[in-house]
Amino acid sequence: MFHAVLFLLAGYLSGSVLYARVFSSLLRRGDVTEKSRDGNPGTANAFLYGGFWCGALTLSCELLKGFVPVWLFTHCFPGPPPPEPLASLILAAPVIGHVLPVFFRFQGGKGIAVTFGCLLGFWPQADIFWLFAAFFILFSTVLRICPHFYRTIVTYLCTAAAALVKGCANPGGFLISAVVVIGKLLTSKEKREKCQVKLLWMR
Repeated sequence: MFHAVLFLLAGYLSGSVLYARVFSSLLRRGDVTEKSRDGNPGTANAFLYGGFWCGALTLSCELLKGFVPVWLFTHCFPGPPPPEPLASLILAAPVIGHVLPVFFRFQGGKGIAVTFGCLLGFWPQADIFWLFAAFFILFSTVLRICPHFYRTIVTYLCTAAAALVKGCANPGGFLISAVVVIGKLLTSKEKREKCQVKLLWMR
């Protein structure tokens, strides 16, 4: 149990570092959250308002801060694994940290890139990662859901449902991550435009 608590805390603290803020400050690009419409300290705004290097560094570190704690937990945890509810919390801890970061007064981002990183931490068991990526691509290209607010919610819900139906390994961590991310979106002050669904060939 002691080791489980350490992994949980390490994952949460790793997620609590908001690299969009870190790199925009280091590269003297100003505060990307103040420049953006949604105030999100995430990868998209790092690219849009901080430039290529700010975005690339942010994306890399957002993926790593999810990947490293989860990979260490799934591959290096000493002794028998902790009970399922606690194990799922550990797997979702970086996402929880990103959404509710202790270093930034619990005002974090949406957690999408971190979710990808956490799912990669299951490697070579990457079924949920590929499902998540496939649904994001599907709803961004072939069956376009706009704006991004609705696309993200539908992607998480479809991935969660598909993971359960398919019987993927370790679905609990993703389910908790989905609840946290969707909760963040639904409680955000971001202006919500009307949802639109368009096929690939429709403008």
